[in-house]
Amino acid sequence: MQVTSSQLFELLSLYVPKRLPVLITGRPGIGKSDIVEQVAQATDHELLISHPVVEDPTDSKGLPFPSPSPDGLTAKFLPFGDLERALSARRPLIWFLDDLGQASPAVQAAKMQLLLARRIGEHVLPSNVTFLAATNRRTDNAGVTGILDPVISRFATVVELTPTIADWTTWAVKAGIPPALIAFLRFRPDLLSVQKTTRDIENTPSPRSWGFVAKTMDVVPKSLEHISFAGSVGDGAGTELVSFLQIFRELPSPDAILLNPDTVAIPENLAALYAISASLAAHATEANFDRLMVYVDRMIAGDLSEFAALLVRDALRRTPTIANSYAFINAQGGPLGKIIRGE
Repeated sequence: MQVTSSQLFELLSLYVPKRLPVLITGRPGIGKSDIVEQVAQATDHELLISHPVVEDPTDSKGLPFPSPSPDGLTAKFLPFGDLERALSARRPLIWFLDDLGQASPAVQAAKMQLLLARRIGEHVLPSNVTFLAATNRRTDNAGVTGILDPVISRFATVVELTPTIADWTTWAVKAGIPPALIAFLRFRPDLLSVQKTTRDIENTPSPRSWGFVAKTMDVVPKSLEHISFAGSVGDGAGTELVSFLQIFRELPSPDAILLNPDTVAIPENLAALYAISASLAAHATEANFDRLMVYVDRMIAGDLSEFAALLVRDALRRTPTIANSYAFINAQGGPLGKIIRGE
């Protein structure tokens, strides 16, 4: 069953407090681990991340240790590492098994008793431990040969994460991602996540790889932009981003628009409209929102309500105090308010 990022967050937020294990599948680099981390913070759980692909079955069972008994010397399994931490957890804990599908069958089998019986031998997991797991799909060229059916059946539900531009931009605006990149991916949403079709050693577009682009946009000189971006997301997507940035940089600056919001021309080109909306949203404040609304009203009058709504929503996500401004409150009774409410 496919889910979006927001749906997965909501689902895990409900399952984790009930101690119900969930298996998440999906392409590499689409945010599975990040969402688990966000859920841990939202539900006040500690997070323990294990990587079964580099484990041995003894990591899940413990090491045999000699123990004296009335009948002579015997052996018990002594927990260590992640198993020992989970067994001694005092606070609510999410035990996240990342890249489970890359683990060997022996390691997967060793997890079965933990997942269902919540114990291994004589050691019983505390009731405050919840299992979550993630894996790429067999078609993702990620070394996944599959997960044993008895392991799959031990999860309360199995979902496939599918990234969407709406969820990504909501996160990106709050995370301070450069407006130019947000505008570009709104213009080309099909480039947010692209299935890799070759075994060549190169990157393809994904939320993770676009995150690397975001971290380098402000430090890479123009002469190296194409090399840097293409190395992060592939030659095709990198070339398109460089071309988009040329349009972005030729637009009037946000300061110039805010100085003359009633006269500065509104772009007609689709790419430029995405660019100017994202740029203005990044510069909006409670103090200048009245001037920004002059430009927004002109966009609405020009039958560009979609971009007016994007601009205002992004501005609110970046600077929530804008909702306290007189200009925003006054606009709620007009066309903008209806657009934002979806009326």
